[in-house]
Amino acid sequence: MLELAGIIILGIFAQWLAWRLKIPSILPLILIGLFVGPISSLFTDERSQWIQPIYQGNYGLFPDENLFNFVSLAIGIILFEGGLTLRRGEIKKVGPVIGKLISVGSVVTFIGAGLAAHTLFDFSWRISFLFSALIIVTGPTVINPILRNIPLKKDVSAVLKWEGILIDPIGALIAVLVFNFISVEGDAGYTGQALYDFGKVVVVGLSFGTAAGYALYYSIKNKWVPHYLLNVVALSFVLFTFVFSDLLAHESSLLAVVVMGMFLGNSDLPNLKELIDFKETLSVLLISILFILLSANINLDELILIFRWETAILLAIIIFIIRPLGVFLSTTNSPLGTNEKLFISWVGPRGIVAAGIASLFGTKLTQAGVEGAEYITPLVFSVVLITVLLNATTARLFASVAGLIKKSDGVLIVGASKASRLIGRYLQEHDRHVVLADTNRINLERCKSIGLEAIYADIYSDDLDEYLELNDMGFLLAMTGNDDINKQAIERLGSEFGEHGSFRLINSEEMKSEKERASEELFSKTHDYVKITTVARQYPFIHEIPIDSNDSFSHLLEAIEKDDNAIAIFMKDKNGNIEVLAHSENLIIEKGCRLAYLGKAIDLKNKDTNTLVKEY
Repeated sequence: MLELAGIIILGIFAQWLAWRLKIPSILPLILIGLFVGPISSLFTDERSQWIQPIYQGNYGLFPDENLFNFVSLAIGIILFEGGLTLRRGEIKKVGPVIGKLISVGSVVTFIGAGLAAHTLFDFSWRISFLFSALIIVTGPTVINPILRNIPLKKDVSAVLKWEGILIDPIGALIAVLVFNFISVEGDAGYTGQALYDFGKVVVVGLSFGTAAGYALYYSIKNKWVPHYLLNVVALSFVLFTFVFSDLLAHESSLLAVVVMGMFLGNSDLPNLKELIDFKETLSVLLISILFILLSANINLDELILIFRWETAILLAIIIFIIRPLGVFLSTTNSPLGTNEKLFISWVGPRGIVAAGIASLFGTKLTQAGVEGAEYITPLVFSVVLITVLLNATTARLFASVAGLIKKSDGVLIVGASKASRLIGRYLQEHDRHVVLADTNRINLERCKSIGLEAIYADIYSDDLDEYLELNDMGFLLAMTGNDDINKQAIERLGSEFGEHGSFRLINSEEMKSEKERASEELFSKTHDYVKITTVARQYPFIHEIPIDSNDSFSHLLEAIEKDDNAIAIFMKDKNGNIEVLAHSENLIIEKGCRLAYLGKAIDLKNKDTNTLVKEY
């Protein structure tokens, strides 16, 4: 009981530590697992481990094959969740570079790493290419924490983000197929029977995974499953698919659950986001347990096995030759510059799926007596650890030296109402990266229809932390109709996304009050949500008026504030830089500056007004 509770506690602690230090969770998970596993045997009298995953003698957690049964089911659930995120339209969305990275780049890694492993370690071709298949995947759970802390140029972060999402299940599929071929080939050589069994695995995995996905989709779509049972029924479907597919064709189960996830991820299932959220939560728990167990299950002999110069050379070839070669071949004739290609080449950490499947496949093949299989698990774990550690510690420095770090001048607008869309479009037309966040899907669709970036996010959850699109945000505007949400947005998100300023709408009570207000937080001192929304609907225009002195600025600002149908929002200096008017007393007014306001055009003599944004 103590060991089981300890694994969960240590796993969640490792997840928290990773969040706190802003590093991939796999790093502390594996290090803690190694410490309580093989390393702890150095401190005990009988050379026993603090956590012994497999039952040996009178001590251990899982007898016989039960550990690997648990690992198999856990990886099946993790891969199903990965399949849910794989959408047909994503490759088109992020451009041809992504398609080449997950095709050409995968082939380069598969062949290059296989040749290197075969040459350096004298592995059989089967083991060499299983190893190379396992290290194809990068994985968003490893890359996202690294990129989230670096305000990269948008195209670079997009390439790395979507490569990780798309290549995760694809790399897993390749590894599963190679493992299946090794398993069915056995000692008989590449016979017709081996090819038949391999084909059977592929056909059963594809067909049964598709059928199970359709069955679950049809059940949910026709409301045969009550809402409160939705997540647990989906989980039971995954487990049933995994087990039954394996009964039909041994080792077809992983392929089946990935295909099932891909089918549901590309369907019009109304509860898809809820299902993904549940599976992500479950995956976090399983990953936490899984990697403590798998790391603890590595013994010192396996670690010593790879403690040789060939391992260092293999890692160097993977990091400094194979990854850059794959990236540069994949980005030929692309708009990416050399520095951008070099950075993408540098950031290629291997992830959770690689380590998990390596442990499962390596152990199974070792028990089956396949020569060289004992190297698979420690070698893949070493690739994971070194690449994650290297990228987590050097990615920001590399990006800075390469000149890829973008200024944190983006604007996050919480609330996507009419007024927010007008302001967002104005800022976007002035070369600001603007993202609007809302839970109203109609407003989000309206944003996207006019070319604005918009994301579905609840500020009370951690959804916003998952969006790499926000890594260059430096200003926060809270413009919802709920004052509590606006204040909460400032409190929760201001330090992360409002480095240069966080502003919210005034509320109705503050409008009536004569007390001094927190002007540093207010977007406007005259209009609350109702008033600004009314103005935006009746007069959906943003105007600019030239100003050249503090006196003219004060005169114009006073005139605008007296008109209920106009609201002053920004001051643009002579260089085109835009500032929110909340701190008007600190603004430097000189010739070439312009005052921007939303609403009805004000009749000002001898003033040239220019409407920049019309109705959207």
